[in-house]
Amino acid sequence: MTLQLQAGVSLKPYNSFGVDVRAQWFAEAHSDADVREALAYAARQQLPLLVIGGGSNLLLTAEIPALVLRMGTRGIRLVSDDGVNVVIEAEAGEPWHPFVLSTLAQGWSGLENLSLIPGTVGAAPMQNIGAYGVEIKDVFAGLTALDRESGELREFSLEECRFGYRDSLFKHAAGRWLILRVRFALSRVEHLHLGYGPVAQRLTEQGVSQPSARDVSRAICSIRSEKLPDPAVLGNAGSFFKNPLVSAALAGELKLAHPGLVSYPQPDGQVKLAAGWLIEAAGWKGFRDGDAGVHRLQSLVLVNYGAASGGQLLALARRIQADILQRFCVELEMEPNLY
Repeated sequence: MTLQLQAGVSLKPYNSFGVDVRAQWFAEAHSDADVREALAYAARQQLPLLVIGGGSNLLLTAEIPALVLRMGTRGIRLVSDDGVNVVIEAEAGEPWHPFVLSTLAQGWSGLENLSLIPGTVGAAPMQNIGAYGVEIKDVFAGLTALDRESGELREFSLEECRFGYRDSLFKHAAGRWLILRVRFALSRVEHLHLGYGPVAQRLTEQGVSQPSARDVSRAICSIRSEKLPDPAVLGNAGSFFKNPLVSAALAGELKLAHPGLVSYPQPDGQVKLAAGWLIEAAGWKGFRDGDAGVHRLQSLVLVNYGAASGGQLLALARRIQADILQRFCVELEMEPNLY
């Protein structure tokens, strides 16, 4: 066995909240063979297998009686190139933001709006990560996953992934599919997405009148650095709640009662509400209970000021959910996966 197994490992360095819980067993996979060894070991020992990437979308609430497998596979390759359009494949363990920067350095645009999102390539399709008008589904060209039940490899197309808002097939079947590598359709011709006001405003502030994809990336990095705390400094998992989708009727009622409500009509007739606005309007921005709190600048972000447990952070999240439901008749859904 080439897989290096360790017992009783603290997961504090492996989750962006910095919650200190222990895994019964821990290993890092650097190849497909390592992944298969981990699956086989977990099966022999009758252990659950928890697969993690950058740990930026996790809230660990208790000790983990499982084999925790961290995806550490690396590699980026050019799959196809017709002179204008390219398809790039990256291994699941590639850190997301450095991967984005590497594509821009090659002159391939498409991922610039997704700059500075924490996590790894393999985790990106799970949540269909998105920012500033672009989601993974918009640049997706396929992925390879391992069927944990049969041990077979399967290729997934865009349609088969069933992407939705911060959602995918893989999020609902996390125990079935283990994503090994992901392919992206990028282009040497830039088709910039500047529809979100803060991006255009930041470019103007930076004196950029004819932006390139790299300019857009730098602007978004600047915005995100101001809005979101660095997990290396203050434990967090980015946006903790999804923006809720509600009926047009409820959105209209709320707008009458709260004229400042931030909302976005959707093509299907529903309305997306800004969860951050709801939380701030309810007075939670900057709230702190011990070491568990809500960020002082961004009400969507729950933070660990040092020694908060996963249970304390979860309790705070549930208090916020209950309050928003009572005040606005809106249910907030958590983004991070709970363990």
